[in-house]
Amino acid sequence: MSNSLTPARIISPGRILQRELDARGWTQKDLAEITNRPPQAINEIIKGTKQITPETARELSAAFGTTAEFWTNLEANYRLHLAKKKQKESEIERRSRLYTLAPISELIKRGWIKSTESLDDLEQSVCQLLGIKSPQDNPQLAVNFRHSQTREPEYNAKIAWCKRVEQVVSTTQKISEFRLETLKQEIPHILSYSQREEDITNIPQLLNDLGIYFAIVPHLKKTFLDGTAFYLNNHPVIALTLRYDRIDSFWFTLMHELGHIVAEHQGVYLDNLEELEENPEEEAANKLASNWLIDEKALNHFASQTKAQFSKQAIVDFSQTQNRHPGIILGHLHHKGLVPYKNLRKFLVKVKPFLSDWIDD
Repeated sequence: MSNSLTPARIISPGRILQRELDARGWTQKDLAEITNRPPQAINEIIKGTKQITPETARELSAAFGTTAEFWTNLEANYRLHLAKKKQKESEIERRSRLYTLAPISELIKRGWIKSTESLDDLEQSVCQLLGIKSPQDNPQLAVNFRHSQTREPEYNAKIAWCKRVEQVVSTTQKISEFRLETLKQEIPHILSYSQREEDITNIPQLLNDLGIYFAIVPHLKKTFLDGTAFYLNNHPVIALTLRYDRIDSFWFTLMHELGHIVAEHQGVYLDNLEELEENPEEEAANKLASNWLIDEKALNHFASQTKAQFSKQAIVDFSQTQNRHPGIILGHLHHKGLVPYKNLRKFLVKVKPFLSDWIDD
């Protein structure tokens, strides 16, 4: 072995030692006898469980005709390599935990957490958003989900979305005292703004005045949320995603979430109105929303009178009898299958322009 021999890549001193033994036809016992060392000590060096000390390095240099520095440097470089590898693996595990907790890339893209090269800063941002002290903790909402507690990517994305809702409303809104009986009395007042699309601008502040937090936070990928209702500091929170930017979807989702509150449902309700669970609470919220928005008997009578020929004017005329926007009536007719979804869609006006100040960009 040359005194200046340097391995092309980082390998353990034990492997190089074994190669030298093989090249000379020596056994581990032979080297132990040459260096007056216990055979177990030689075996532990070869397996990497025992480090080469300066004293051992001098003995190996004498046995193999190398410098002692060769063996000490080899050991030092190898241990440094192991330390870096362990650090890298630890960082990978830490990042894996963060990406398990939430869809990190999308949160950064949305600006919900800061983009940083520092893993410590990233952990801090995620913990701050989720309201946890450590990435090893599981985020909790003000009231736990009524849904399955299985922690899958979509579930964690929903948690992150709800935490963003909490963050938005708690830091930007001052609200009045909440009284359930007052809310019940104010339902007709809320619905009085459902006849003209421009009147939607009054809804957020009206809800705040009733002691209800309100926010519009676009849903995260693969969560397919339309809205939520839950409680924060004894105040109801209603958040919409405007996944479908249509006046019918806005009003039905809003009234559905208000239905949960009026019916005193407890828990966090994350609603995809296309796939609501079949349970009494969702059915109750649906029924309340439908009854508040349209007189069912009047709608059925209107449908029977038109004989499935729903003209633009007919829908406008009926909507005026209900004091509702024509798009709300059309949405009900679409849902009932009385009008094809592709028909009369000009009534389904967009609502985002009227709520831009309340949308979390």
